Amino acid sequence: MHLLGDPLELTRLPVGDGKFSTTTPQRGVVFVCAAPRDDIGGAFRAGPWIRSDATFDFTAKAVVDGNVNWQSVFTQTLEGNVSRMSGNGLPSHPTGVYPIASSDDAYQYDRNPNRIAAQRLEWNLSVDPLVAAQPTCTPGGAVGVMLSGAVIYNALDAGGRDALAHETQDACQGHPDPRGSYHYHSLSSCAQDTKTGQSKLLGYALDGFGIYGPRDEFGRVLTNADLDECHGRTAAVEWRGRRVVMYHYVATLEYPYTVGCFRGTPIRRAR
Repeated sequence: MHLLGDPLELTRLPVGDGKFSTTTPQRGVVFVCAAPRDDIGGAFRAGPWIRSDATFDFTAKAVVDGNVNWQSVFTQTLEGNVSRMSGNGLPSHPTGVYPIASSDDAYQYDRNPNRIAAQRLEWNLSVDPLVAAQPTCTPGGAVGVMLSGAVIYNALDAGGRDALAHETQDACQGHPDPRGSYHYHSLSSCAQDTKTGQSKLLGYALDGFGIYGPRDEFGRVLTNADLDECHGRTAAVEWRGRRVVMYHYVATLEYPYTVGCFRGTPIRRAR
């Protein structure tokens, strides 16, 4: 993945292991509703792309092999101030082969046994979301849906580690969970974003706010230093056919990657 003008060195991205809080939203941290367990799921061995100085080489990660196409369904219907979204959770781009084959080099680090399966996605989001008085924690499952039709989870794996750093994903940075839900934990290299200029809308968070790519209105790649505790900012963006100044999340390749907490009111909360 190449980001023109990216101040982050993709061969030395910081690892976000353990950077979560159950009490307080913080910049560069995932605000979670429940602490992850440290004994389940994810990669069983650290890959050689993870260094002892708590950085990892994104360009050297093992990638799950395969080029499987899916019949993706994702629609949006506007009814008043509500956007009704429905789909089957399958991405519009090809995926790797899951379960990970024993012949795949990724199998040496992560033996994801799950199969990708269609899901039922029916979300009703406000077209004019409001910033809440206090940020809300993120659940262990979906925090948003991308325009590819697949959902996005927060930055953590099941054990509370940096999922992008540790887990092996396919060429689009996606993989399935035990229910078969294909999902991302970060900005996907298969997202239909611009290569120069301001980034496009890439998806929607559960609170209705948009998730945009990493470039601002000047084409500058944003980092955590430019974003708030929920990995978002208030600035001018294209929103439903208009140029408006509004809050939005920014998808980056710096942990926590996308939604670190909800600035609005999510349509559902972790149980």
